[in-house]
Amino acid sequence: MIGQTRVNILVVKVSSLGDVVHAMPAVQDIRRALPTAQIDWVVEPGFAPLVRRCEGVRRVIECPMRRWRKNLFSGQTRVEWTAFKADLHTAAYDAVIDLQGLTKSAIVAWAARLAPQGKRFALGNQTEGSSYEVPTRWVADVAIKLPVHTHAVQRSRLLCAQALGYTLDDQLVEFKLLRQTGIDAGAINTGTNCKPCVALVHGTSRADKLWPEQHWLALGQRLMQEGYALALPHGNEAELARSQRLAYRFGSDAHVTVWPTLALDDLLDKLGACTGVIGVDSGLSHIAVALDLPHVQLYNFETAWRTGPLSAMKRQVSVYGKPVPTPDAVWTAWQQVVA
Repeated sequence: MIGQTRVNILVVKVSSLGDVVHAMPAVQDIRRALPTAQIDWVVEPGFAPLVRRCEGVRRVIECPMRRWRKNLFSGQTRVEWTAFKADLHTAAYDAVIDLQGLTKSAIVAWAARLAPQGKRFALGNQTEGSSYEVPTRWVADVAIKLPVHTHAVQRSRLLCAQALGYTLDDQLVEFKLLRQTGIDAGAINTGTNCKPCVALVHGTSRADKLWPEQHWLALGQRLMQEGYALALPHGNEAELARSQRLAYRFGSDAHVTVWPTLALDDLLDKLGACTGVIGVDSGLSHIAVALDLPHVQLYNFETAWRTGPLSAMKRQVSVYGKPVPTPDAVWTAWQQVVA
C-alpha cells in the first residue's frame, strides 16, 4: 500500500492492558511509512482511554466483547452489536489488521467494511508464549506467518509491516502515549524542595509474578536514602491492602504516598508525572515503558525477552532472578536507567 495517497486502516486489538500497549509502536511505524494513513482502532471500553492517548489514532471504536459473551443471546447484546456494526461501517477500510489472533478479534475483522480493493490481514501462526485461535486465519484474506520466537511488540510491528509493505527500523521503537502535564505525582514537599517521586508497581494479576514485600521495603528504603519520595499505586482491594501495609512499615515519617483509586487515564497521568517507575510484569509497568519513563521491570520467569523492554530502549530494563530478583540487582538496574 506504499504509494497510495490515502489509506484507511483498522487495527483490531481489543484487550488486555499490556497487549494494547504493546501494539502502539506498530501504529507509529504505520504513520512513518504512510504519513497520510487514517488509523482507527477497535478496543474494549475499559482500555479505550489508553488508546485515545495513542498519537495518530483517528477514531477509537469501543467493542464490549467481554460483556457480550456473558449475555450472548440477550436483546441488549443484539442492540449493542447492531450499534457497534453501524459505527464500524462508517468507514471502508483498505486494510483491516487483526493484531490479536483470537476468535473475538476475528469476528470484529469479519464485521468491518472493506474498501473495493481492501483486505483483511491476520497472524498465520502462533508465536511463543502468545494465545492464538484458528478462526483468525479463516477470516483473513492474507495470513502472515511470523517467527515463532518473537517479542510481543515486534509481533504487531512485523505483521503491520508485511501487511502494508514497508521495512521496519528495529532501532526506532516509539509508543507516543500522550499524557497531561502539570499533574502532581504525590511527591512530598519539604520546605522549598520537592522530592522526586518513584512509583513502586507491586500489583499484578498473577501471584507468581509478585515480588516479596520485604524486598519492596529494602528497595524503598534505599530510594528514600537517595532523596526520593515513593508512590504506591493499586488496582484492587488486595493491592490497596499491600500498599497500606508497605506504607505503614516504611513508617509515619517516610515520604510515601498511597495513591487513591484512579481511573485509567488519571492513573496514566499520575504515573507520567513520576521521576521513574520500578514494577513487576504488569500492565502498569508496560504503560511506564510507553511513557518513556526510567523504569526497571521485575521478572520471576525467563519471559522478559517476550514482554519486557526491548534492547533499543535505554531508559527501561528488565531484571530476572530465580526465584525472584534480589533488591541489590534491582538497585543496580535502577542506577543504570537514571544515569
